[in-house]
Amino acid sequence: MTASIATNQTILVVGGGIAGMTAALEAAECGKQVILVEKSPTLGGRTSMLYRYFPKMCFPTCGLEINLRRLRGNPNVRVMTMTEVAAVSGSRGDYNVTLKVKPRYVNENCTACGDCGKAVSAEVPNVANYGLNKIKAAYLPHAMAYPQRFVIDPSIVGTPEGEAAKAACKFGAVDLGMQEETIEIKAGSVVWATGWRPYDANKIQPYGYDRYANVITSLEFERLCDPQGPTGGKVLRPSDGKEAKNIAFIQCAGSRDENHLRHCSRICCMATLKQTQYVREAAGEDAKSTVYYIDIRVIDRLEDFYQNVQKDPNVSFVKSKVARIALNEANNSPILHGVDTEGYHRYATEHDLVVLAVGMEPEVVGVKLPEDIVLDSSNFIEGSKSGGMFGAGSAASPLDVNRSVQSATAAAMRSVQVIHKTASTEAA
Repeated sequence: MTASIATNQTILVVGGGIAGMTAALEAAECGKQVILVEKSPTLGGRTSMLYRYFPKMCFPTCGLEINLRRLRGNPNVRVMTMTEVAAVSGSRGDYNVTLKVKPRYVNENCTACGDCGKAVSAEVPNVANYGLNKIKAAYLPHAMAYPQRFVIDPSIVGTPEGEAAKAACKFGAVDLGMQEETIEIKAGSVVWATGWRPYDANKIQPYGYDRYANVITSLEFERLCDPQGPTGGKVLRPSDGKEAKNIAFIQCAGSRDENHLRHCSRICCMATLKQTQYVREAAGEDAKSTVYYIDIRVIDRLEDFYQNVQKDPNVSFVKSKVARIALNEANNSPILHGVDTEGYHRYATEHDLVVLAVGMEPEVVGVKLPEDIVLDSSNFIEGSKSGGMFGAGSAASPLDVNRSVQSATAAAMRSVQVIHKTASTEAA
């Protein structure tokens, strides 16, 4: 099926994370027509997968809820989930865009009652928890999912499990005959808010992420500490399910390294400082955190948070780039080897659990970017040569949530200017 929508007065925002939502809303509240596309079944991006923000340690649900309320109340924004950009052609003020919409197998009749999920037994990895647990193959992505509609995993379409999900729905919402759609649209400007992905920890061979169960990433640790996560908020070792009391955090895991990521991802230090406080809350007063770092990078208002963590008697700092991780095979505990550069002595320290603060990469792999797009040396999106397309949020630079919102607002205002100039030229 092919449909055609929108005009060259429309702004296309690609990516429905916090930056994409912000860009879409700011442009729409200026009176512009916006199409917001997201490749996953729900908006929110990686922000929705956080437990808490730093430095206030508040929950991301509040910020997301405000944006979702604004989206629901603004008729200028059309939200399209499970949608990817297949091609972009044209020039500033007059782009032709091809969108591919994957089937959800659940239509707009869905009330999120959950009967379809209860009817199936098949399970799939839970993307919202980075695959640390499984969920039913008929599922709501997470509690704050927008739209509030279930998804049927393609693996059960055409099977008795899929038919069971369909039969269980009282509202006729399960539609196993849905097909991929192709939609052609016009747009005057494009904001690329495709977000970021964590650097692949499997590539950091000395740290044994691919070999040792008790070496995990900072994103996985974030989900472990969340009461809505796979362990109900308990910091449990993947190898044996025992509570971890002695946790190591390794900074710059793959970052600032010619063999991996050359850039600094900015957020990693603050993320780790935040997570040391999770340890105290989740694992008790006797739990200890040790941060192995090259240097700690915190700026402006975040410095106070760093100083407070430094005062915590249960948090230690070791100035060192960990050389390698070995394994105590008797108890599956990781042993960190390296040199403390402040005391210039070697260490071989055992911990219950190791958390790798992996860096940020722009989510451009598999994304069909037009030839006009300009990327920096780390593949972050700078914009387009013609000035009609803009990068926003962590697609444009390694940014925290606050700065992603600022970046997205700026991109939205630039897009609005493009639309205004296009309209003025056509009127003349």
